[in-house]
Amino acid sequence: MHYHDSEDLKRLGEFKQLAPTEFSAFVDFDKTVGRDGGAIPRKYRELIAIAVACTTQCPYCLDVHTHAAKGAGATREEVTEAALLAAALRAGAAVTHGALAVKLFDLAAAVKPANASSR
Repeated sequence: MHYHDSEDLKRLGEFKQLAPTEFSAFVDFDKTVGRDGGAIPRKYRELIAIAVACTTQCPYCLDVHTHAAKGAGATREEVTEAALLAAALRAGAAVTHGALAVKLFDLAAAVKPANASSR
């Protein structure tokens, strides 16, 4: 068994039965990604979705939005760039959180390690 199987998306039909109001709200909200007529053209909306899916590490989102991006005219190069832009931002977040860690370290009161001798 493996966890990332696009066939699992078929199980979402059960969500409609188990929580119809919430599922309907989710579906309506999710449709905004692939809509036409917004200020951002559909191809770019799908490329943004791919970049977000790379950072959230959602293989199902990658499956859906990669196919939609191709259908909207995106190229392999654009999909690759979107993934690498997402990687750069994710790495940037790690570095800036590292700066926060150093700041918090500097602000922390000196604490004697639990295993230090009491002398």
